[in-house]
Amino acid sequence: MLALLGVVAGVRYVVRGASNLPDRPCLIVANHQSTWETIAALALFPEVAIVAKRELLRIPVMGWYLRRSPMIVIDREEAGKALREMTAQSRAAMAEGRSVLIFPEGTRTPVGKPVSFKRGVELLYRTLEAPVVPVALDSGRFWPLGSRLKAPGVITVSLLSPIPPGLPAAEFARRAESMIETEKAALVASGASS
Repeated sequence: MLALLGVVAGVRYVVRGASNLPDRPCLIVANHQSTWETIAALALFPEVAIVAKRELLRIPVMGWYLRRSPMIVIDREEAGKALREMTAQSRAAMAEGRSVLIFPEGTRTPVGKPVSFKRGVELLYRTLEAPVVPVALDSGRFWPLGSRLKAPGVITVSLLSPIPPGLPAAEFARRAESMIETEKAALVASGASS
């Protein structure tokens, strides 16, 4: 699908900081600007379980693709149950040697909106006791929120320095938000100047 997007829409991607990915399972937290990163996640992180909302499974074609992917599907309408299931399934994925990817903002956000995590990611951080790799990307510049049109260009995916386990959960969240926000702003600024 990514190759097809490159040919048909001119949307390609580059990954920076791949060496920041540990050689053991970790928690990956990424900002969420478009459908692109949902599609790209399995290519970017082959051994990953993705936390996703149940509604995504109802989308034709994409839902079928996601059903065949290693997913941690949660029903956000039942918040307490969703957190318990997300935690249990994330532990199981890590025990199987897979990392866990979550979009901690909970939904796609416009390019200029500041990064703000939902509380569930703090619970995962505390529970999994694994390093966290923050990921910043600028996909919304080429596949804007709410638009079917895609602009040609190169999406940058930046894997940032891992955050060690063991910090207070709120401190982890502030640090990860700040790292992603700083990198996201740099990506947008470098894209605007090119």
